Amino acid sequence: MLRKLMLAGTVLGMAAATPALGADISACLVTKTDTNPFFVKMKEGATAKAAELGIELKSYAGKIDGDHESQVAAIETCIADGAKGILITASDTKAIVDSVKQARDAGILVIALDTPLEPIDAADATFATDNFKAGELIGQWARAMLGDAAADAKIAMLDLAVSQPSVGVLRDQGFLTGFGIDVKDPNRWGDEDDPRIVGNDVTAGNEEGGRTAMENLLTKDPMVNVVYTINEPAAAGAYEALKAVGRENDVLIVSVDGGCPGVKNVTEGVIGATSQQYPLLMASLGIEAIKAFADTGAKPKPTPGKNFFDTGVALVTDKPAEGVPSIDTKEGMDKCWG
Repeated sequence: MLRKLMLAGTVLGMAAATPALGADISACLVTKTDTNPFFVKMKEGATAKAAELGIELKSYAGKIDGDHESQVAAIETCIADGAKGILITASDTKAIVDSVKQARDAGILVIALDTPLEPIDAADATFATDNFKAGELIGQWARAMLGDAAADAKIAMLDLAVSQPSVGVLRDQGFLTGFGIDVKDPNRWGDEDDPRIVGNDVTAGNEEGGRTAMENLLTKDPMVNVVYTINEPAAAGAYEALKAVGRENDVLIVSVDGGCPGVKNVTEGVIGATSQQYPLLMASLGIEAIKAFADTGAKPKPTPGKNFFDTGVALVTDKPAEGVPSIDTKEGMDKCWG
């Protein structure tokens, strides 16, 4: 299903529009931020596909990850503008539901990208990575790399935010499951009692947050030897904190995203392995779904056996582990965020 897309120019920032000549269908893309490379790539996919299909696209983003109010305002603007569809990566998966309902009541197709709403059927559809599987792959890989030493691992968990459940919970719980740890309630992180877990801290999904969270957990136990990170910016921050204390070469860091900078960090040994997502595909498929809805009224269907449309995931590492499927960094760079 992965395919190359011809990319049109994209204008970043709040309410940036991509007009199509004679367009009578408009759509909105609402992301968590417009600075995170993941959402930049998502915008590229939506922009290119909108231009191809003759759809006017307006793009909105929060000022920072967690900026719920800006997303609410964006939805209100999209309703007022008569948008046919909204693609959204929600900062607060529960609080946004009322705004999403208003949009759907107005006849707008709402598709969650990457981050399922709470509940998931609050949106018409969800196009996303299987985030639990993404976490499970890096957990299985880390356990395989440690071998017998996995029984005595000291694990730092660098999560996204306190909001639960969320995409961050899925990745966290998937990692622990893959590593062989009882997760107790799979809809929450932090309730585990396995002594190998040094602790959890939040990063806001950025490098500064990753550095601070890693520093906090090193204070709790300076002999951490496995670091789970919610995404690659957080992983880069964790690495810098470890480097500052001379431990960058004896700690295993794993992550999720598979962006080109993250894959490069795998190549350079900053990250041991990462699970690669395909945000450009999520967004381009979302625009296609809005066009189909506008033309026929048909809504997208989930992947058989799942309650969302699975856009795929692949483990990227140059140190393959027996029994854990993976691709190397060369292939990862060829596919990064396609």
